[in-house]
Amino acid sequence: MVWVIFVAGAVLSWGAYGALLHLGQTQLGNPLKALLCVGAAYFLIGVLLPVAALGSQGQLSNFPTQGLIIATVAGGLGAAGAACIIWAFRTGGLPVYVMPLVFGGAPIVNVLVSMVIHPPKTALNPMLFVGFLLASIGAGLVLYFRPTA
Repeated sequence: MVWVIFVAGAVLSWGAYGALLHLGQTQLGNPLKALLCVGAAYFLIGVLLPVAALGSQGQLSNFPTQGLIIATVAGGLGAAGAACIIWAFRTGGLPVYVMPLVFGGAPIVNVLVSMVIHPPKTALNPMLFVGFLLASIGAGLVLYFRPTA
């Protein structure tokens, strides 16, 4: 159950991400400056930390090609998502709108992509589609009843 601690860390990190990114982007005055800062943070946490850890374990070699390609594409998708959020803010979106739509839609896309990668062994439970609908309604309710700034 230790993994739940890391889930909570992701929820807290990504939950604060949009509001802080928007604030930083506004203060920097240019979305590309904000994207550069996000890239620097990704480099520090996503490059230097694993290089140090893998190096200390003697594991900094032997990257199977398929895993290397897939993990790099996944990283690119993460960076593209960050860029899309930044440009959503740049073109008038506010965190109170953008982030509920992102976090309401992303789980649905995740389940669909996961089903393509790992096809279900049994017929889909119709409640899955109820879950998709409820996730969409939930994002809509968050937007509709958002606090006014």
